[in-house]
Amino acid sequence: MKALLLSSIMASSLLLGGCVISIGDDEGGYSYGSSWEKREAKNRNYISELDLGVSKERIIDTLGAADFTELTTSNGEKVQVLYYRTQRIHDDSMTTKDECTPLVFINGELVGFGESVVQKYI
Repeated sequence: MKALLLSSIMASSLLLGGCVISIGDDEGGYSYGSSWEKREAKNRNYISELDLGVSKERIIDTLGAADFTELTTSNGEKVQVLYYRTQRIHDDSMTTKDECTPLVFINGELVGFGESVVQKYI
């Protein structure tokens, strides 16, 4: 009987020993569990605060390299679209364009973001 009780206690401690639940972070807000969640939240927050005319270099300095990039010309101007991951749609560990927000630049300056802006300029 003691052996069964002892083995039950040991098995329970091994199974529960690795469980950690984080409800908040040091700032009192929600703590995202994985690096992609943190990255998406950072990207969403930063993009939502952007003003038109911001330089492409400033955005890359803050957010890093884009997940996808497109470059073309329209009416003699250089049009570039940088796609940054802002949401998770597919549970496949891959980033796809539908999980990204496009930022559209003409001659290196932000003219807007979102699919409707892409359609307008490309």
